[in-house]
Amino acid sequence: MYVWVARPRLLAVRTCVVSMVAVDSQGPQDSAVRMFRRERSIPLRGSAAALCNNLSVLQLPSRNLTHFGVVHGPSAQLVSAAPEGVPLAQRQLHAKEGAGVSPPLITQVHWCVLPFRVLLVLTSHRGIQMYESDGSVMVYWHALDSGDASPVQAVFARGIAASGHFICVGTWSGQILVFDIPAKGPNIVLSEELAGHQTPVTDIATEPAQGQDYVADMVTADDSGLLCVWRSGPEFKLLTRIPGFGVPCPSVQLWHGTVAAGYGDGQVRLYEASTGTLHVQISAHARAICALDLAPEAGKLLSAAEDTFVHIWKLSRSPESGYTEVEHCHGECVPDTQVCGARFCDPSGSSFAVTGYDLAEILRFSSV
Repeated sequence: MYVWVARPRLLAVRTCVVSMVAVDSQGPQDSAVRMFRRERSIPLRGSAAALCNNLSVLQLPSRNLTHFGVVHGPSAQLVSAAPEGVPLAQRQLHAKEGAGVSPPLITQVHWCVLPFRVLLVLTSHRGIQMYESDGSVMVYWHALDSGDASPVQAVFARGIAASGHFICVGTWSGQILVFDIPAKGPNIVLSEELAGHQTPVTDIATEPAQGQDYVADMVTADDSGLLCVWRSGPEFKLLTRIPGFGVPCPSVQLWHGTVAAGYGDGQVRLYEASTGTLHVQISAHARAICALDLAPEAGKLLSAAEDTFVHIWKLSRSPESGYTEVEHCHGECVPDTQVCGARFCDPSGSSFAVTGYDLAEILRFSSV
């Protein structure tokens, strides 16, 4: 049973109950028309590590290709595939050693689409690596400073997003590193360090600010569940903090001024970005959420969790109240799999991909 609960004072928010027959590997499709079907999977040389947000997707419509990135241990696997799922090229990238006696572990891989170029960013326990989009050339390396970290405290970077001509990366200390990216070449500069979190950053999400000074266009999340909402620009400004409630927030997204946050207790919460007002609370999963993604053209939200389910939700703004409303669209069970990454493969949300721990393939689903 999936219940959408709004705060009592938000009477204009639609409260819905949806029955889901999802107790076996067939999922809800037994009693409803399926919206997505399983496509040919993409083989990997190794499985995905058990990390949240462990899948990045870059679509290249001009070349009729899609790039997929997955990390495991000290390496990241990049796969290029045609629409029918046939892998055309594979590349492995390794974490830069830095100081230390053991190979560093990669924590995330993500393609950052800037107005003038696309960079592939890797984060690890030693630093931040930036590559050309195909992974062929490393253009920048930033070593992490352990600073005042205790001997038992892990040092790492995690959480990657592009905002304008900046790339923002979260760290173990709660700081957000802001890198100014030139139109071409390796002259990348660390321009700012944002202080808003007291615990390790988990994820960062952005959306275009449309040139309005008051628009919140970046949100960051941490291990305590705290969300910080920012306005990007030559100088980033913290607009509001949305308190956590003792549960980590592994993944966040932004859509038309609405923050979608997935939590370790299986809930998805939708907030007004500029004020932090809670619009909708969804009891979406039975286990911790490991990934959220948005298809901006269609307003679709994807949530994936350790309960083996991937759900797709339709977001909309009520013209009467201005509040965000939610409708459940599809549920997909990936049986006997610890899901660790899920992403839409196109801006319209007509296809998505899923990775799992100890699963040596990327599962693909497309609309019927």
